Amino acid sequence: MAEPTYLTPEGAEELRRELDNLINVRRPDLARKLAEAVAQGDLKENADYHDAKEQQAFTEGRIQYLENILRSATIIQSDGKTDVVQIGSQVTIREEGSDDDEVYNIVGAAEANPAEGKISNQSPIGAALLGRKKGDKVRVKTPNGEIVFKVKTIK
Repeated sequence: MAEPTYLTPEGAEELRRELDNLINVRRPDLARKLAEAVAQGDLKENADYHDAKEQQAFTEGRIQYLENILRSATIIQSDGKTDVVQIGSQVTIREEGSDDDEVYNIVGAAEANPAEGKISNQSPIGAALLGRKKGDKVRVKTPNGEIVFKVKTIK
């Protein structure tokens, strides 16, 4: 059985905005481009036509993906507790031997974006943090080897 999809309220809103843009802006724009390309005739060697068809297929696939995620997702509501790491928590950790803190928001895989500090509850670090408390030392196997870090704060 598939793992449930979790979204924060902010993540769900972001996906809804993307879906709205794809349906109400991108889809009509691509339909116009396709109509213009068809009007040019000879579709076999028409690069505009093939490009628009490819973009249309990608757009329709993304629309279906977003609709499915939003239809089946569990929206994580913060219960205000900050003593244990859960999906929706913002966690500050410090790797052993480092002087720098790292801050991560634990989110569902559908809204994970490591560049923005949003890590999936299914990622090695995200999974290892779930259920941990402030002060806990956590040992994690990552693709770059094993790391040990301490949980500094949970919000």
